[in-house]
Amino acid sequence: MKGKIVLIPFPFTDLTSAKLRPALVLYQGKYDLILAFISSQTTVQRTECEIYLQKDTPEFLSSGLKMDSVIRLDKIATVLNDLVIAELGELDISYRNELNRKISSLLQL
Repeated sequence: MKGKIVLIPFPFTDLTSAKLRPALVLYQGKYDLILAFISSQTTVQRTECEIYLQKDTPEFLSSGLKMDSVIRLDKIATVLNDLVIAELGELDISYRNELNRKISSLLQL
């Protein structure tokens, strides 16, 4: 399931609630998934924590998303596998390569 884009109730950062939204599976364990938040609220200011998925590119087709989106690598959550509502698509290899470079850079301790 790693690299898949799923529909899931993604928790707010203050844990008061959750909103049904797409998320990217970064890791799948026996019971849990580690997910990165996906939003259609793209901004002009780009950061090293974001990967932009553009609708008008061939790489976008496999995502299953409907509009330009951004994967927010600074918004990560661990949730139960059972909370997945649907599988929408998957991240294209070129986006996966960008993701791997950015995560590696972000998580260096």
